[in-house]
Amino acid sequence: MTGERTPERVAGPDEGPDLSAHEQAERCYLQHVDQHLPRNARAYLAHGMLGMTGFRLVTAPTFVPAYLYLLSGSKLTVGIVLSAQYAGMAASSIWGATLIEHRPRVLPLIYLVGWLVRAQILGLALSALWLSGEAALVAAGIFLLLFGLLNGVQNVSFNYLTSKIIPLARRGRLTALRNFCGGLTAAAVAWLGGRYLVGNQVLGNGYAATFLAAFVLTSIGISALTQMREPTLHDVRLPAGFLRRLAEVPALLRADRDFVRFFVARALVASGMMAMPFYAIYAGTHIDLSGAVLGYMSLAYLLAQTTSSLAWGRIADRHGYRLVFLASIALWVAATLLLLCGTTLPGVLLAFCGLGAAFGGFFISADNLVMEFGSRKDRPMLLAVSDTATYAMMAIGPVCGGLLAQGVRFWVVFALAIVVKCAAFVLALRIVDPRRRRAALEHPPGLHRHPTPIQSRRTDP
Repeated sequence: MTGERTPERVAGPDEGPDLSAHEQAERCYLQHVDQHLPRNARAYLAHGMLGMTGFRLVTAPTFVPAYLYLLSGSKLTVGIVLSAQYAGMAASSIWGATLIEHRPRVLPLIYLVGWLVRAQILGLALSALWLSGEAALVAAGIFLLLFGLLNGVQNVSFNYLTSKIIPLARRGRLTALRNFCGGLTAAAVAWLGGRYLVGNQVLGNGYAATFLAAFVLTSIGISALTQMREPTLHDVRLPAGFLRRLAEVPALLRADRDFVRFFVARALVASGMMAMPFYAIYAGTHIDLSGAVLGYMSLAYLLAQTTSSLAWGRIADRHGYRLVFLASIALWVAATLLLLCGTTLPGVLLAFCGLGAAFGGFFISADNLVMEFGSRKDRPMLLAVSDTATYAMMAIGPVCGGLLAQGVRFWVVFALAIVVKCAAFVLALRIVDPRRRRAALEHPPGLHRHPTPIQSRRTDP
């Protein structure tokens, strides 16, 4: 077919003459996935164990918000600077999709962008080490904006790569194990960072030392990607301009109402993240927010996010990501209410455990559920559209939260976050699980037939 790239291969003896070129190429793709799955799974886990550590430390609602608040003394400034990060991610997600959807292989681009993302973590660390006051605050805002711009491209590309190399039937367990391994590392680094690096002001600035440690770990982790073996796709799109693809998005959304319900629900939850930058600051109104306490809260948050991943992954493989999506939203609401009621360290730590588990379940389900909608050709753009809506809300949320927190009490910010998450839960209840919908299309009632070799091996259409 014109514009499609088909890997050159010789038909095997078990392949009948009736298989088309497309079917032969598809079988070749599935055989590649099966053959290299153990190797790719190991690289996927190793990258998650170390490569994601820095991102967890940067996005956790502890070190960066506390560092920004230390520099500015303003809750609104914290919200504005953090919103720059998510604004960058929203601005670059669809552009990232147009960069990859015509490429038979996306791993080289991921590797390049991954190093550029890590350079921003290094910049954040060095600016904290060498600058102070307003200069450090401006530098932090710039590096977080660039981190977001590059991370938007990286997230779309890496999630698309995951959908290519990890079959759907194995994705929940492997994603959970990846989050578990990465979370343990991040939790240990977070505790050590709070307890020793921030608490003892290592290098003269404990926050800089923590960010520097995150950069070193993520730099080691990205080397694991060199061990991956990515299949070359035969059914990619022809290159198209950014504006042309952007104009095609409305038609893509009209084609699937369940996807629209999902990405709106996901965006609503993201807007509820307006409270995230203020979790630690709010806790500081009831308990002493020392370096050690920051370490304990980060440990509770990340350890709960880590250990819960195994349960979320098992639920996802058995019952689908829609159930995990719903359960994580409900847990998030409950944990936010607990934080509002917590006035002692044990109560705050328990609330942070719930928040971490909910956050982990939400992103496991949101990132994977979107990959069950649409065809493989449409997947990069569906990922990008969903990410754009999510990160746009995450950019607006901290500013709104900062305005509310600056002018009124914290409980108003948390109450508003609870309301929008409840709205997202109600909307998500109306989503038909894409696995059930696909199963109904593949095996309609009253139709019994033997699967073809390709159909019997296909696990991720």
